[in-house]
Amino acid sequence: MRGVPHWSLGDAVAATDSIDLRFEIGAAVNAPVVILEATPSDDPARWRQVLDRLAPLPVVTVAADGDLADVVGDVDALAQAILDRPLAATTALQVIRSASGSLADGLILESLAYAMLQAGPEHAAWLESRGQRVRNDTAPRVRCEADETEITITLTRPRLHNLLDRQSRDELAAAFALAGCADEDRLVVWRAEGSSFCAGGDPAEFGSVADPPTAHAIRMAAGPASHLAAIAHRTTAHVHGACVGAGIELAAFAGRIVADPDTRFRLPEVTMGLIPGVGGTWSITRRIGSRRILEWLLLDRTVDAETALEWGLVDQISAVEPATRVTSTHSTPSSADTVSS
Repeated sequence: MRGVPHWSLGDAVAATDSIDLRFEIGAAVNAPVVILEATPSDDPARWRQVLDRLAPLPVVTVAADGDLADVVGDVDALAQAILDRPLAATTALQVIRSASGSLADGLILESLAYAMLQAGPEHAAWLESRGQRVRNDTAPRVRCEADETEITITLTRPRLHNLLDRQSRDELAAAFALAGCADEDRLVVWRAEGSSFCAGGDPAEFGSVADPPTAHAIRMAAGPASHLAAIAHRTTAHVHGACVGAGIELAAFAGRIVADPDTRFRLPEVTMGLIPGVGGTWSITRRIGSRRILEWLLLDRTVDAETALEWGLVDQISAVEPATRVTSTHSTPSSADTVSS
């Protein structure tokens, strides 16, 4: 690709030996991607030295094959995706590289990075391109039911494909937290009504918070991921239809994911000038690895159930019947109701 550096090992060593490297490569100087052209005769230790020097910089390395680069595959498509959204792409890389740490640290770093990108030019351009949407729906988003052996948590916004808004996240956090208070012997089943498990975050809420630091504080206080992670060992998510963005980010925290053969997975956040924002850089990376999630984010490809199983994103493919719609006047129960121990 023209305009993108293509480095042989010799080129890479010379470039990274430069004391001006930080002024020559990286998103801040409009050089967010480098294509590596390794050969079988190259010294792997020298390549590792090059990559260690590049690691602190906001730059993504791409290669056609091999195991050196951050992402591997169609170099033109990958490089173009990085050039299209350099801030989101390089931020995603830097956050994903830290996914090997604790969950608490991962959620904090992801949320801070997400808040920064919310205030950035790439997300602003996406917001301007899509127009404003308004919702007036305040019906319950989540239903909890329990018996002596099982707790069932159901998404109940089928008309909008169970898009997650602030109310959804609050109700899910409450449901997972209450399930965490229940008898450890009770299994937790997470399902959804309608044709989709969850089509991602509700677009009507994007751009609605003009204060990213406050949005970060709210995510830290009210996010459902840590509550779900605490009960992951006894939780199974049954997914079907669209499982996009926040939907698969949260489902990936479950100890087991059963996917219907028709399930379609996407991570479109980088194309929106963002990164995953409800824990996906930690949860999905734990399942499929840093290279695969970064490639997926950059290319925004739709992944079918068979591919998801091959990757380890899901644990089983089996028919998943959408949850039956139930007329209810409540969302999540109080701690004194059905989920109490």
